[in-house]
This record gives sequence, structure tokens and C-alpha cells, in this order.
Amino acid sequence: MLIDNKKVEEGLILPVYKPLFWSSFDVVKTIRFFMKKKYRLKKIKVGHAGTLDPLATGLLLICTGKKTKDIEKLQALKKTYYTTFYFGATTPSFDLETDIDQVYDTEHINNDQIIKTINKFKGEIVQEPPIYSAIKKKGKKLYDLARKGIKISDIKKRKINVFEFCVLKNNFPEIDFKITCSKGTYIRTIANDLGKNLNTGAFVKHLERFSIGDYNINKSISINEFKYSD
Repeated sequence: MLIDNKKVEEGLILPVYKPLFWSSFDVVKTIRFFMKKKYRLKKIKVGHAGTLDPLATGLLLICTGKKTKDIEKLQALKKTYYTTFYFGATTPSFDLETDIDQVYDTEHINNDQIIKTINKFKGEIVQEPPIYSAIKKKGKKLYDLARKGIKISDIKKRKINVFEFCVLKNNFPEIDFKITCSKGTYIRTIANDLGKNLNTGAFVKHLERFSIGDYNINKSISINEFKYSD
């Protein structure tokens, strides 16, 4: 990946593939460090256009320099995810960051029910963000409070849009889905709410963000590619 100094000064939008277990801020810090080192910069603005959970992989748009002004515009773009939900259990974080806390029966669930129920989640819906999220309450991030065992209530619900929600592979109790949605959507909440609607439990076992607007992972760069490029 060749980047000249002029482009660096003008600012860049870098489609980066976020690895598993990295936080979005880890990616920002790494890109900032290597940009300063490569281009001998004393300082440079670096930010991202939409958080990915540590247990999620996929596309993270990194904005540098003057392009950080585009972050809000980029955040508003549609996002597409490929995800696997596990049915018959729940976790406090709605994914595998925390251990299973309850097991449920799934014998009553059939394919027709699943299709009928996911259709209820298409269009404009209201969802409550998970307690394990970066949303702030009284100046503190919810996941910091949750990890300390502090009870959290009255999380403000938000309107979101689900443009596409389809089954890719049904290997029940695991089902692979493709979901295209608006800014602010929590796939983990969709999993949890879908489980409730099917009178069972569900959580996210795998999550990959494939695209943000016209940007997608097929044209993304890995952290190592960025580190070792000329």
C-alpha cells in the first residue's frame, strides 16, 4: 500500500480489517503510531467511523488528518454484517465475552417460526442497547459499570432501521444471518430480542462487519499490511 506524504497531509480514509480481540481504539492507536513513525510526523489526528466490539471482526474505517471531519458522515452509512446466532442460551453481554447464564428449551422452534419472526425485525424498530456497550451514562461507559458488577437500569432505547435480515445457513441451534442496518444498531441486541420472540434465548457467537456504505472488507487492509508496507 503506497501512500505519499501529500495524501497523508490531506487526510485518508483507510478501510482496515479489525482482528479478533482488538478494540477499535487499539486499531486507532496502532495506525497513529505507525503513521507518525513512517512519515516522521510529530502528531496526526486519527479516529474511526463506528465502533466494533472486541469479539467482532471486519471493516473499520480509520480516518486521518482532515478526513476526520468526515467521520460523522461515514457513521451514517448503512452497514452489513455476517453473524452467527446460537439459540437455547443467553449471556449477560449477548455474546461470548461473558459466560452462559441461562439455558432454554428450543424443541418448539421450527424454520417457519424463525423466518416469520425475523421479518418482525425488518424496517424501523426500537431496541435497547446492551449493558456491555460503549454508551455513556452519567459520564461512564456502560461496559465499565457492567464489568464491575454494577446494576444498570433505564438505558435509553433508540430507533434503528433493519434493511435486510436473512438466513444464510440454518444449522440449528446455530444460524448464520446477513443483516444490513442503520447507524447505532446492536447486532447483539437483535440476537437477544430474537431469542425472546421465539420463547428461548440467543446470543451472538460470531460477528463480522462486511461493509460500510460502498467500503467493504474485500478492499480492506490488515494491520500487518499497514505496518510493513512501504
